[in-house]
Amino acid sequence: MATVRKEWNDAERLVVKIGSSLLADTRTGELKWDWLASLADDVAAVMRQGKQVIIVSSGAIALGRKALGLPRGALKLEDSQAAASVGQVDLAHAYEECFKAHGIVTAQVLLTLGDTEERRRYLNARSTMETLLRLGAVPVVNENDTVATSEIRYGDNDRLAARVASMMSCDCLVLLSDVDGFYTGIPDQDAHAELVPEISDITPEIEAMAGDTGTELSRGGMVTKIEAAKIAIDAGTHMVIASGKVENPLARLANGGMCSWFFARTDPDASRKRWIAGALEPRGAVVIDDGAAAALRAGKSLLPAGVSAVEGHFDRGDAVVIRDGNGREIGRGLSAYSKTDAALIIGHKSRDILERLGYRGRDELIHRDDMALKKSIGNSD
Repeated sequence: MATVRKEWNDAERLVVKIGSSLLADTRTGELKWDWLASLADDVAAVMRQGKQVIIVSSGAIALGRKALGLPRGALKLEDSQAAASVGQVDLAHAYEECFKAHGIVTAQVLLTLGDTEERRRYLNARSTMETLLRLGAVPVVNENDTVATSEIRYGDNDRLAARVASMMSCDCLVLLSDVDGFYTGIPDQDAHAELVPEISDITPEIEAMAGDTGTELSRGGMVTKIEAAKIAIDAGTHMVIASGKVENPLARLANGGMCSWFFARTDPDASRKRWIAGALEPRGAVVIDDGAAAALRAGKSLLPAGVSAVEGHFDRGDAVVIRDGNGREIGRGLSAYSKTDAALIIGHKSRDILERLGYRGRDELIHRDDMALKKSIGNSD
């Protein structure tokens, strides 16, 4: 038996991306129930090890096409959207049926790439999935093709899966595909193509090796997988490409089956902290008291009660500078409230938020996961 990789064993939170050709028969469009049941077996086993799992699933358009009797081949945009709206129902039902045999609740989460990029929507999506994972559910993410016209033309979930992995600070992204790894050429066309088991750097030579290995239903080829690897690695997430053409594909991967690993140089938390600290332009500032500074030093979140003033013009999800009473910058973070709402709740207890705003928002003005502090105060990267 091959050696099980440390990157797999140590991963506490996984994203598993499933291509359409694995879920739907390429000739008939029928759902592969036995295969999905075997995946549910694998996920249940992984969760018993204490790991959390997010699934990014293609297949809605393929299943909807079959239900609506649409022809094979390229579809018009409105036909793709109609197929997606029907297929999303069937896909969610299939996951529910297969996973409930293990007592696992699945939740449908419809996203577009914009939901993982635009910071206000990003915070909402992240918060929802964090709650689902905390409650022991498995989020099943599907691209919201019914309304996202550009994403249908874009046509792959590899990069969406990588963005979800980045957004959720995942340790490992698994791309289950109709190939068992990254090859030096296209295996079906190049008899000399060899599997590359480990990739530490995505060099121009690696990019040149990528070829279109997609099928009709799985429209994203190896090029999109390399783009996904870039996103994942930058976020501190290891990525692996493995075959999903066999039943129990995660068990096969865990037991050292053939695959290709792309290695991140840092961990997700450190990468996220660097993104908050340096990649985002602050839109304002919050001034905190000594008690709040001590709480941040101890690894706590920033509560409204510890804030004495807000400055600038920022919206929910925008980056803000965190300053002490002497005007010294001690960190940066993503605000859970706009400047207008923040001004109404600062200096008050979290339990007063509903009365002050008329709605029940987050207890924290800036959650510790959305904060990067300077080294002088601790908890910094």
